[in-house]
Amino acid sequence: MIKILFTGLVAGAVMASAAFAKDHPGREYMEKNGYKGPETCEVCHPGTAKEFLSTVHWTHASKVDNVENTDPAREYGMKNRIYTMCNGNDIVNNLKEIPKTPDAKGPKFTGCNTCHPGNHVSDVGSTGPEAEAAIDCLLCHSREYDYSKRKPFKDDQGRVVLGQDRSVKAALAIAKPTVKNCMTCHEAAGGGVLVKRGFAFTKENDVHAAKGMVCVDCHKAKNHKIPTGFDPNNWAHDGVRVACADCHTETPHKDAEYNRHTARIACQTCHVTRTGGAFAKDFTKWEKLSSGYYEPTTLRKEANETVPVYAWYDKTVANRPDFIGPKGSRSNKASRIYPFKVFQGKGFFDRKTGKLLSMDFAPPMANGDTLAGVASAAKILGIKQYDPVPGWQTIMFGSNHLVTKKNALTCNNCHAPNGVLRFKDLGYSDDEVKRLTSPELYLQKMAEKQREEW
Repeated sequence: MIKILFTGLVAGAVMASAAFAKDHPGREYMEKNGYKGPETCEVCHPGTAKEFLSTVHWTHASKVDNVENTDPAREYGMKNRIYTMCNGNDIVNNLKEIPKTPDAKGPKFTGCNTCHPGNHVSDVGSTGPEAEAAIDCLLCHSREYDYSKRKPFKDDQGRVVLGQDRSVKAALAIAKPTVKNCMTCHEAAGGGVLVKRGFAFTKENDVHAAKGMVCVDCHKAKNHKIPTGFDPNNWAHDGVRVACADCHTETPHKDAEYNRHTARIACQTCHVTRTGGAFAKDFTKWEKLSSGYYEPTTLRKEANETVPVYAWYDKTVANRPDFIGPKGSRSNKASRIYPFKVFQGKGFFDRKTGKLLSMDFAPPMANGDTLAGVASAAKILGIKQYDPVPGWQTIMFGSNHLVTKKNALTCNNCHAPNGVLRFKDLGYSDDEVKRLTSPELYLQKMAEKQREEW
């Protein structure tokens, strides 16, 4: 049972509040005229709505240039990707009402695009004046956003609409995004809280949060384009990147020996020592919940419970039906050793092509019929011939959060015979492994540190 939920987010929002003590300049205007969505924001920020429609937060896709077996002319992302963490996408799992079964408790809506900052009528990748008017600016920019209002409903035309909080109260609490604004979507990705990424950005779990920092202190947006890292599974991006060295430089330590390691060892390897979330999921077998609806069988852990694996990574991605993860090698000088969370997902593959088949979640969520979900997805995508067979896919997620200084790896954590790095698997010879796992490398340094602590 995941215990953290959103309690840490509230703490993060409180820490950030000091930065927003000064009222937004538009307060007087909104008190007088009310808040009418983006058109109110545009009074002071003209052109921003149209600009936002070109960002990946709206399009959920972009061209990618570092993933094998992709078409350079095509865009990829949550809009159309399929892999076994989600087994679906915005196209197949567009927000919809799930067929109600006799023992189901209340109506249920679901869809991968429930995190999209629109109203669903103007959906992923939409453009034009209606799309601009549908943007939910306050979802990211209000400290008083009422998330209970952001739920689907059917309007008088029978369309599924994603609600928004456009109250004056929410509008008067405008600020740069807090931890809660970001993590309401990003912590709950992949089917629930702490499933996909498995990290909670709280002062107990991350040194940056302990300092009162918020997500956008590192992921600093320009024209609403958010810098991202190089997680092998984060394909869509705004063309801007973020790295530890942006703030800490390539030589962040007082110790020259530690700084020497940064040429081939990523910062995350020593400073992100744990993660959490789902480590296995079976989309071929769904379990019935107390609500009367079904969900895929999922195994998961708390934040800081899962030990990563380590691999060379040159920031290019292997992309095969059986594996998605880092490419790189010791001989490739662009590669560094990074930590990754291993996830294994089971889905249906097409026996004829070997490709993973997508799944519309509506049928299995209502009655557990997974093959009906595959058939529905195939119909949506126009696939007429396929032969579904169950199979596994291994995915390696980058470990980039839950940064620790106090519990960072040190010499013996890697260089002892039972250390975390498997030098043999990383391409080192038997003689090199013997030398790299000798106390001769670190005994004096560790002894001096031990004396200092005494």
